[in-house]
Amino acid sequence: MTHAVPHHPPRQRGRPWSSRTSRGSDIAVAFALFVVEAAVFAWTTFGYGMEGWAAQGDPAGLDAATLANIAWMEHFLFVVLALAALALLSRAPWTVVSHLLLVGIVGVLLASAQHDHDRAHPAPAPTPSAGYSPCYSGSGTCN
Repeated sequence: MTHAVPHHPPRQRGRPWSSRTSRGSDIAVAFALFVVEAAVFAWTTFGYGMEGWAAQGDPAGLDAATLANIAWMEHFLFVVLALAALALLSRAPWTVVSHLLLVGIVGVLLASAQHDHDRAHPAPAPTPSAGYSPCYSGSGTCN
């Protein structure tokens, strides 16, 4: 007597891109990651703000804290973009949307911090050319 081998469906590989993430888990992960990433961003920015506040009267210390905060924001922006790419690969649309929202917020704050730093540190005036001769007549017609 022969025994029939039971038919088992083929195993699916556990690749995240093979099937769409369920809506409930996607929304829960999106919310949790958004809150955690926003808290990390706020706490670190607060820490750099405290370093700047502690450097009152020391322009070099204030500039160092500001530049360190700008550099940290750039790195944080790249990490959140990488997480958004992983969420896109995992086919988790709500997580992608929450990460892109956070990327937009951090991008605006980063641009604002860079703009403020650039306005506080203008570029030096260009040096005059070798053939420049100033006009002191006041009439505006110098030769």
